[in-house]
Amino acid sequence: MATVKVALALGGGAARGWAHIGVIRALQEMDITISIVAGTSIGSLVGAGFASGKLDQLEDWVRRMDRWQVIRLLDIGFNRGALIHGDKVFAYARELLGKISIEDLPMCFAAVATDLHSGREVWLREGDVYDAARASCAVPGLLAAILRDDRWLVDGGLVNPVPVSLCRALGAELVIAVNLNDQQNTQVNGDQQPGLLNVVATSIDIMQERITRARLAGDPPDILIQPKLGGIGLLEFERGNDAIDIGYQATMRMNDQIQHELDSL
Repeated sequence: MATVKVALALGGGAARGWAHIGVIRALQEMDITISIVAGTSIGSLVGAGFASGKLDQLEDWVRRMDRWQVIRLLDIGFNRGALIHGDKVFAYARELLGKISIEDLPMCFAAVATDLHSGREVWLREGDVYDAARASCAVPGLLAAILRDDRWLVDGGLVNPVPVSLCRALGAELVIAVNLNDQQNTQVNGDQQPGLLNVVATSIDIMQERITRARLAGDPPDILIQPKLGGIGLLEFERGNDAIDIGYQATMRMNDQIQHELDSL
């Protein structure tokens, strides 16, 4: 098992992405060594925390997060092409987890972003790890685009919501993918008109679910974990405890399948 290069492909899904922490905790309990981690959107942020050896600090922060803390970290503004600048939350993440370059991480890490001009998929494999995660998380209309290497970058979920292909390109022999874009997770309350943030976030979620289905059909992972997170809203970042527990339980239920795949290599 120790000689197999196992990769973790962490998909996007806004607040539901805290489930990735529970997935990683379950894999650790199974004594599975992850050699490669690739993330899209929120998956890149959790992946960055894991790859930098700071998962404990990240989990502690997420579990303590409340609604008021979420509001305090949102720097609202309309002058940068989005409702939220996003600088404050990622500066806080860097302060909490430390400044480190991707090249210096103890494991192989990459994040997916989208070139806003060309529409091409961009693999971020060098530079500040949280700058890479910030670019990968730039949900159009919600979080401001990031200028990096003379390109305006936005959410990688527009092109590759669950980066299985990136994991394989990085040399993975077995890919464990976490898909948060399950259609059952997309819910809108029909009794009341949704607000602007929910309309934008849910619309992008619907689009990414379709893209995810097509990408995974063409390049399926060896193991696919799909936590049932429909009860957690896309912007309910304060519900980290619920999301982490759901991710953990979904992964533990797949223990036998995961062990079988590893034993077959």
